Amino acid sequence: MGVTRQIKVGILTAPHIEFEQRANTFILKNVRIGIGFHWDRYEDQEFAGTLTIRNNADGTQTAINTIDLEDYLCSVISSEMNANSPMELLKAHAVISRSWAIRAMQKPNHEGFDVCADDHCQRYEGLRRMSERAVEAVRATAGQVLLYNDEICDCRYYKCCGGKTEIWRTCWEDIDVPYIQSVQCDYCKSPSPKILRLVLNDYDQETKDFRDWKVAYKDEELNEIIRTKSGIDFGEIIDLIPLHRGASGRIDQLRIVGTKHTEVIGKELKIRYWLSRSCLYSSWFEVAHENGVWTLSGHGWGHGAGLCQIGAAVMASEGHPYEEILSYYYVGSRLSAPAK
Repeated sequence: MGVTRQIKVGILTAPHIEFEQRANTFILKNVRIGIGFHWDRYEDQEFAGTLTIRNNADGTQTAINTIDLEDYLCSVISSEMNANSPMELLKAHAVISRSWAIRAMQKPNHEGFDVCADDHCQRYEGLRRMSERAVEAVRATAGQVLLYNDEICDCRYYKCCGGKTEIWRTCWEDIDVPYIQSVQCDYCKSPSPKILRLVLNDYDQETKDFRDWKVAYKDEELNEIIRTKSGIDFGEIIDLIPLHRGASGRIDQLRIVGTKHTEVIGKELKIRYWLSRSCLYSSWFEVAHENGVWTLSGHGWGHGAGLCQIGAAVMASEGHPYEEILSYYYVGSRLSAPAK
């Protein structure tokens, strides 16, 4: 398959990069994670591989980590999900994270590196969340990728679908991706607290109501949020009208009606950003307005296309092998032969 052995990861950009070089690793200070989302925060992280500090034209610096692809994956699957997760979930995640990374390396959308280290691409948070279980999962699936008609799949994933997964065009380009179809997912409906403690990293466990959630805004608050996020003065918001929903119920076209301005926005991520100080869990919600309060009652955490991480964790805990998990969420796909 011509798998590239080295991957370049852009970890952070800042006015000045603070780092500590050690014998075989390096520590980056104040790495921002969850950028723009509700778990946005800073932490120090330790990495293997080599560090390059790039000086940018705007006076900032970017830290770029060059590392073996398989070592990168050991960190990714421990950052996306807790390394204590069921082994079959870790194996499934190793396959889809490898597939996605190879696709990204073939067509990078960053200048000077292949992928970034945050949720825009894949979480890559270094060595401190890793365990031997993650290494075992990557080794057990060494070189395996997910294929559709002999092409490597663009494997998208997210935390929780909310009961039904979404199709590609609701989230991104207006195309049909045959292996990203809408499937019923009952597995994520009522995961046990034990499973959630096993599969969610520490800061993800702070999110308690990720499957069925509700937010409420007073009129003045919603006006201010939309004005700040959009940069547009809509005046007083009169109505929020879903014009189109995807297969799961996620809104990909929303009309915002104000006393000064009316606009139709989409797709799902833009809707989530404009209607929250950080980012709504998903765009699958119903709108109610009563007594000066807007209530958004929603489902799921993330865009919903591809693998539902919570659902896959429950499948793994019930004894489903990783091959079955992958075929469930990526319709019509198949695994490549393991690397020899």
